[in-house]
Amino acid sequence: MVSRFAQLGNDLYTGRRSYDFVGRLRLWLAIAGILVLLSVGLLLTRGLNAGIEFTGGSSFTISGVTSTDSAPAEEAVAEITTSHVPQVAVLGTDSVRVQTEQLTSQESEELALLLAQAYDVEPSEVTSSFVGPQWGADVTQKAVTALVVFLVLVTLVMTLYFRAWTMAAAAVLALLSDIVVTVGVYALSGFEVSPASVIGFLTILGYSLYDTVVVFDKVRENTEGILDQSRITYGEASNLAVNQTVVRSINTSVVGLLPIGSILFVGVYLLGAGTLRDIALALFIGLIVSTASSIFLAAPIEVALRGRQQRFHDHTARVLQSRRAASAGSAGSEEDPQEFRVTVSDVQDEDARVVGTVPGGHRGQAAQPRRKGR
Repeated sequence: MVSRFAQLGNDLYTGRRSYDFVGRLRLWLAIAGILVLLSVGLLLTRGLNAGIEFTGGSSFTISGVTSTDSAPAEEAVAEITTSHVPQVAVLGTDSVRVQTEQLTSQESEELALLLAQAYDVEPSEVTSSFVGPQWGADVTQKAVTALVVFLVLVTLVMTLYFRAWTMAAAAVLALLSDIVVTVGVYALSGFEVSPASVIGFLTILGYSLYDTVVVFDKVRENTEGILDQSRITYGEASNLAVNQTVVRSINTSVVGLLPIGSILFVGVYLLGAGTLRDIALALFIGLIVSTASSIFLAAPIEVALRGRQQRFHDHTARVLQSRRAASAGSAGSEEDPQEFRVTVSDVQDEDARVVGTVPGGHRGQAAQPRRKGR
């Protein structure tokens, strides 16, 4: 299994096997568009299950309980108010947190006594606190500000680094789709959105950008001097770059998902609802979404934007015309000039062109000059 996956990675890198990621842009855009529209629709219709930090309310923590069942807490809250369903979360093995709508001081005192009786603990084991909605509004405003600043800086840095606005634009579009789809999953599932979740949303943007930069760096390497030759098009060289990095992206994502999944398991089943669960859940969903966008969206969108530039459009036409001429010159050849498999040799320098070169095969001890005998 491992050897086959390694062989697949080697075949994708050298071009012996290739998947048409760039050529299926319309399919990827259709899928991404449907997911984004569904996410926006869910946000408008169902909305997010905002935590008490955003909506405001009262929070009660009962410590030293023998049972963490939520039924006693729900029954106690029902005696005070019936207009709101409380959110009950287990904290560790002997604590329960109950969050309700905003209560008056008298109602809070009465509910604290009822919770103590319901869980058979001393009243001193029940602590209460009040969270105002203004704090959540401040967190939301700062998160939006951080997102805008992040996107502006990403656009500037990537434009300067890659010297191409098309890569910056494609990266930003992929980032926006990541955040919208991730938030849409929260709206669909009803997961509670807390400040820790917001931190997770912003964190996945960094990973998505990192994965996209890796792909674009390989695209830049493969397309250096692309307009000075007539063997391959910009899209074909970019597609090879995606194939060369896809296994690496998958491996990196799996390695990242393992610890995040472990944290999520600990946060849900051992510690109960809390900061660990909220941030791990956002990271887990976002990591999967961002990996997909870096493979299926970023490079294909960038190639489409490049194709609108006249010099790249003319170069593609010139390459295809050259293939038609070569195909016509071969007697009985029925090869489609657009069905052309790009290998590593097509994007290497003239001096280093070896068909089927294995990655790294031109390096190492065997490639070093040998000492002449005396």
